Amino acid sequence: MREEEKKRTSQESSFKRFFKKRWAFPAIYIASAAIILTAVLWYQTSNTNVAKDNKYDYNATDIAGKNNNPPAIEVNSALENIKWPLANFETASIQKPFYDVNGSDAEQEAALVEYGNSYQPNTGVDITLGNGETFDVLAALSGTVIKVSAEDTILGNAIVIQHDNNVVTQYQSVKDIKVVEGDKVKQGQPIAKAGQSLLNEEAGVHVHFEIRKDSTPVNPISFFDKPVSSVMVETPAAKEDKAVEEQTSPEGTTETDDSVDTNKNAEGTGTPEEDKKDEGDKTDKKADENADSIKSKTNPS
Repeated sequence: MREEEKKRTSQESSFKRFFKKRWAFPAIYIASAAIILTAVLWYQTSNTNVAKDNKYDYNATDIAGKNNNPPAIEVNSALENIKWPLANFETASIQKPFYDVNGSDAEQEAALVEYGNSYQPNTGVDITLGNGETFDVLAALSGTVIKVSAEDTILGNAIVIQHDNNVVTQYQSVKDIKVVEGDKVKQGQPIAKAGQSLLNEEAGVHVHFEIRKDSTPVNPISFFDKPVSSVMVETPAAKEDKAVEEQTSPEGTTETDDSVDTNKNAEGTGTPEEDKKDEGDKTDKKADENADSIKSKTNPS
């Protein structure tokens, strides 16, 4: 026991003598710093080597076709051109055209839809294949389905799709509807099948297609294969300006200012909303006149 106590006492005294030396603590600090610095440098070097080894993800491409798919790019519907709502439109025909208030009497008469004992202007185009067979109805533009009506026996089932530029497309007289409200659809996507309606029974199997800008129907034929940004409603004021331009002589002169002002005072000088209302009143009045003309032809006195 005494020998062990002597050894222990001797070791403690040796440590005490070592730490009493002036260079002891500085030497310990320098050695510790050297060890820490060496460890840091070694860690950084090892990470750099791993990064170099993993520069190319060989494991991700060692299987044919793996990770080679390009990222999906969302198409901006504003850049799309309006398409026909069916494939192979070359074989289709317009059974009932759009009622154009500026059309001839014959064109307007052909665009009146008879239902019961009344006539009303056609606000779209009725498209059919002519063989009585149904066909896929396709989305004319990419957009969002905002309305699906499946219980209208007069107009037939209907789908309304919202697009950019405050434009909507409507598809009526359809069946086997494949979309619901809130669905995002792509251009050319099948959304239904062509069907029938009571409003235009003589058309048979067809789709009634409409384009509306700010809730006002426009002639779809004028905008097929054109961007949605080109869709606009021609107000009476715009039509008047266009007529004045057409009357411009080759020398660049126009009608007198008084005559132009008189014409503008007659119509189209109100707000855009008033111009649209006037346009609708003119359409209804013209349709009534054509309807009376048809009645007088079918029921001579």
